[in-house]
Amino acid sequence: MSWIETLGKEVRACEACPRLASYREAVARKPPRRFRGAAYHARGVPGFGDPEARLWIIGLAPAAHGANRTGRMFTGDRSGEWLYRALYEVGLSSAPESKAQDDDLRLYGVFISAVIRCAPPHNKPLPMEIHACKGYLLREWEHLRPHLRVILALGNLAHRVAADLLSFERKPLFSHGALHTSPAGVKLLSSYHPSQQNTFTGRLTWSMWKSIFDTARSLMG
Repeated sequence: MSWIETLGKEVRACEACPRLASYREAVARKPPRRFRGAAYHARGVPGFGDPEARLWIIGLAPAAHGANRTGRMFTGDRSGEWLYRALYEVGLSSAPESKAQDDDLRLYGVFISAVIRCAPPHNKPLPMEIHACKGYLLREWEHLRPHLRVILALGNLAHRVAADLLSFERKPLFSHGALHTSPAGVKLLSSYHPSQQNTFTGRLTWSMWKSIFDTARSLMG
């Protein structure tokens, strides 16, 4: 069993945060009409991708009716539509969209995970929940670091957590498009999260988003 499979099994079985475990199951029992009758994953959502990734994308958390439903990060929601389209356009994904775990999507040199592995109410995890999940990120970091060139942090929280992983002496400030080199030599590239709140309001445009992936692709070497 690979390290991704081993860690994935642990994440799916995790019950460390009662509030998150209760919420992920509650939303599955009462889905919106468009997903009525769908079988929800309703467990922790593991990271996935290339075990020798040069680009590691870290998001916030599974969406309640996205990855909490499908079981794969950034799959089945609007944020995922933006993510996989951009990855495909820069040649890092085998398809421009992902709707289910069994859709044969492949990532090339990319690994995707998140700060939190269960969908949080109102997309706002508590500090204790962030701490409880940090061990999964640390283990991914240990496995990915031999090949890793760049971490792409989606949103301020992911930026802060990634900066901690990379052991910056002075914590870099978050801004869209910010690029910092860590003591380990791994680059930290930050972006606004492709949430509907950002994309519908124009805070994050497609050209801004695509530019981030052009930069990430060039940094992978």
